[in-house]
Amino acid sequence: MISLPKGTKDVLPHEAYKWHYVENVVRDVAAEYCVDEIRTPTFEHTELFARGVGDTTDIVNKEMYTFDDKGGRSMTLKPEGTAGVARAFIEHSLYADAQPTKMFYITPVFRYERPQSGRLREHHQFGVEYYGSASPAADVEVISLLRTVYKRLGIKALKLHLNSIGCRECRKDYNAALKEYFGAHIDGMCPTCRDRLDKNPLRILDCKEEACRKIVKGAPVVLDYLCDDCRAHHAAVCAGLDALGVDYVVDPGIVRGLDYYTRTVFEFVTEDIGAQGTVGGGGRYDRLLEDIGGKACPAVGFGTGIERIILTMEAQGLPFGREPRPTVYIAPIGEAERVEASKISFELRRAGIACDTDIVGRGFKAQMKYADKTRARYLVVVGGDELASGIFKVKDMDNGTETAVSRCDLAAFFGKTEK
Repeated sequence: MISLPKGTKDVLPHEAYKWHYVENVVRDVAAEYCVDEIRTPTFEHTELFARGVGDTTDIVNKEMYTFDDKGGRSMTLKPEGTAGVARAFIEHSLYADAQPTKMFYITPVFRYERPQSGRLREHHQFGVEYYGSASPAADVEVISLLRTVYKRLGIKALKLHLNSIGCRECRKDYNAALKEYFGAHIDGMCPTCRDRLDKNPLRILDCKEEACRKIVKGAPVVLDYLCDDCRAHHAAVCAGLDALGVDYVVDPGIVRGLDYYTRTVFEFVTEDIGAQGTVGGGGRYDRLLEDIGGKACPAVGFGTGIERIILTMEAQGLPFGREPRPTVYIAPIGEAERVEASKISFELRRAGIACDTDIVGRGFKAQMKYADKTRARYLVVVGGDELASGIFKVKDMDNGTETAVSRCDLAAFFGKTEK
């Protein structure tokens, strides 16, 4: 037997409605914020992620699914959604449109990492990207959009952790301070962080190794090194969230795992899904477009894992709306009635009624058992008497009551029950 690849997951028919529920909510919220959908390819040129995500990140160094195509070009399955959207923004000259450009996506992403609860090698992200606004108001709106999604889904006990990692200019002094501090502790750090010390000391703050985490606790705090502009931007973001009544904690330890971030970074964290408690996060990336060959353009956005949302909702016992079930099951008594049952089913489906009927040749008793398993709300038996009179008994499977309905009124009857 060929089994499922490690780090992937089948979404079975009885689970799919949960995904539909979450995706419908995020699409509704995106529409309320006037954010339009974008869809980018599943794979891109490897250079896009090396330049955009950062060649010192774990994603680029360890986790990407990279291959040479038949033309000898290096391609990579997208490990995150932002870089592809940035490429599309440049390639299709979206910067020439009225700004800001506000886009969202729901996409699979691929990372070769150790599978954990809610963290798969193929997972799915809902992401939002705002281009063309350097204002703190854009940061606040993006954060409030994601918070609205979580609130609309009913998710509780989420904490917003907020930080600023400054711009590339004020970060020079911070990087120098980090190098000095971590240089004095290099013997106690993991091999990866020793390598990061010269290349990108900021990445050490994001290390998950326990020895490094202990050292990080005494590291210099980025907020102490912000330039005047970055400090003012951070203060304005905090003030904007305060004005909306959004609770948050300023957490200097939040740096995110991607090199393109500047200034604002944030995460929504829960304790309901284990140690890896980040449900979603994002921040500002004002230099990303330049890094991948475009003109300077400010940007801010986020990504949140669909699997992590569902896992959190399940842990909190939250509903996913009504699980789909047939409105009506049409049961022919015998072979002579099957054609008529099929015709009635076709007419009801054409009227928008969720209708099921036998297509495998079950006997009548077996159909009754099957209808019960499908949890059909109503049952209509098609027999000789019904065909002769044109009157059908509609049985409510929830309470056992029966209603006599003429053939021509069946669609109208079930249409009312659907509302």
